[in-house]
Amino acid sequence: MSERESHPDSDCIVVGASFGGLASAHALAAAGLRVTVVEKKTDVGAKLHTTGIIVKDAVDQIALLDSLPAHLVRRITGVRLYAPNLKFVDLAAPGYYFLATDTPNVLRWLAAATERAGAKLALGATFTGMQRERSGFVLDGLGSTRYVIGADGPRSKVARSAGLGTNEHFLAGVEHEFADVTIADSDKLHCFIDRRIAPGYIAWVLAGVGGVQAGVARRAGSGEPKGWRPDEAMAAFLAKIAPVIDLRDARPSSVRAGLIPCGGVVRPVAASRVLLVGDAAGMVSPVTAGGIHTALKHGLAAGNAVADFLRGKAEDPAGSFVRSYPKFRLKRLLRWGFDRFQTDFAFNWLLATRPVRAAAGIVYFHHKGVFDTADRAVLIAPPQRE
Repeated sequence: MSERESHPDSDCIVVGASFGGLASAHALAAAGLRVTVVEKKTDVGAKLHTTGIIVKDAVDQIALLDSLPAHLVRRITGVRLYAPNLKFVDLAAPGYYFLATDTPNVLRWLAAATERAGAKLALGATFTGMQRERSGFVLDGLGSTRYVIGADGPRSKVARSAGLGTNEHFLAGVEHEFADVTIADSDKLHCFIDRRIAPGYIAWVLAGVGGVQAGVARRAGSGEPKGWRPDEAMAAFLAKIAPVIDLRDARPSSVRAGLIPCGGVVRPVAASRVLLVGDAAGMVSPVTAGGIHTALKHGLAAGNAVADFLRGKAEDPAGSFVRSYPKFRLKRLLRWGFDRFQTDFAFNWLLATRPVRAAAGIVYFHHKGVFDTADRAVLIAPPQRE
């Protein structure tokens, strides 16, 4: 046995400093283990690919968020869902809310909290590959470790290097942020259904922290969909919604774009002494494309499970533990149906009906149900432009 195998440089290396990776590292560091987070960016808040919405379930369940600074979030209490003809219905669940976030600074806050817990952040460091050894792995140019957690996004290099499953089904998304812009009905998440602009998904507008965010996502294949031009998609979307929310003259202060996995958890998601979390694991809702809640929740759980294993208190979490990862069975079924049967005519006709509202309850409010002030929701026509 070599000296390196007897004394690895760290107990765990986490590749990727987004929500899932930082949550895993925080749990490991809090348990007293030597953990290093490897991140190719020099700023964890730069070049993001997420809208940054945190659901109420995450706030209720994840104590790590208790100290999240109030100025980094903004509460949204309902959803306004628009049919392709721009008629809409308002949806809500008692006590339920979403938090829009200043996502770059939320990630910087989480990274700082993870460092305070005792983790080391290696920014500007790139994962290129790893080789297995008896007591763990040697990562090219990054040292040796007893365990590896891959949290390096939907095209995970850790997954490929370890022979794990990779994401195959994606949404392609683009989002513009408009600083110092306001919209009416800012307490709602505005969601738009339109098969031409956003096939297989939706477009959205929300009043975030210090501005407005507008985004479009659509079904993709193994890469960018044929003919997909993010700037053209955004221009078409802003022109379409101008009668209800007019952002055509606003200039974006920042632009986000990227692929969002929507096929559910990859298989296999783990092997001996290595597992995936977050987008790398496909841990994103196939319907809403929301992944922050699951990344934080299961990232923390993975970190604690790896810590127990490395301290000799439990078996390798690459075994039974990963069975606790979300299955998304119902949401994958909804995704299958939406991909195959989405028609603008149907949504124009059915949006206010009970079955569609029930489906919206699953999609937006996590089984909390949808409640309207009246027994039956009524579609409201948009104002007419003069």
